[in-house]
Amino acid sequence: MSVQVQSFFHRDSNTFSYLVSDPASREAALIDPVLDYDPDTDASSESPVRAMLDAIAQQQLHVRWLLETHAHADHVSAGRRLKQRFPQATLAIGEGIRAVQATFAPRYGLQLPDEHAVFDHLFADGETFALGELQGRIIAVPGHTSDSIAYLIGDAVFTGDSLFMPDGGTARCDFPGGDAAQLYRSIQRLLALPDATRVFVCHDYGPGGRDFANETTIGEQRAHNIHVHDGVAEAEFVSVRQARDATLAEPTLMQPAVKANIQGGA
Repeated sequence: MSVQVQSFFHRDSNTFSYLVSDPASREAALIDPVLDYDPDTDASSESPVRAMLDAIAQQQLHVRWLLETHAHADHVSAGRRLKQRFPQATLAIGEGIRAVQATFAPRYGLQLPDEHAVFDHLFADGETFALGELQGRIIAVPGHTSDSIAYLIGDAVFTGDSLFMPDGGTARCDFPGGDAAQLYRSIQRLLALPDATRVFVCHDYGPGGRDFANETTIGEQRAHNIHVHDGVAEAEFVSVRQARDATLAEPTLMQPAVKANIQGGA
């Protein structure tokens, strides 16, 4: 069943957020919403979500879910801020967040409250959920981070950072809890979906100067992804991924972003 997907791009972090809705019930989910954040002043702004909020109001949608694909390291989540606007919505992430919290909370001197005071729900691999008349399913895709999950809703899958556009390849695996071999195996689970499945990525950097893009298909990924197309073995992927990761700097906002995002964007 086809699901309605509207995308919103945050240029400062090259992040795509999604407003996903069931046309029949007008129930909606927001996936990976972003706040503007200035590390010099510790000030945040809702400006990246204003267009999304306008679309919700104009279409008279009922926000049922606030969904995170993982605790991002390159932007601050708007999840907690939106929970204040939509108290009836469920703020959710994968259950692997417990491991991420256990790693980073001591590193940043955080005393986290009970997990249910941070997120309303932690998804298990294979768990299903309802979005109006549509069914969503969780696909655990650890490797980029230990809490990474993908959301399969109707004919669309939201891959977080695990897969980029085919010419962008895949996400880095050098953060604590990351593992390139594990990411390869996770991606095979995504590539086993039907070829026509629409794929919506969380980031795009316009490789080669092309226009930014965020939608592809499983078939296109299998045929053309520069890191994991059909025929690429695990050992080859791990070698390429580790060589690439060794050249990457830490994201500019990693510390404030992770501190906020393991707390739901608080």
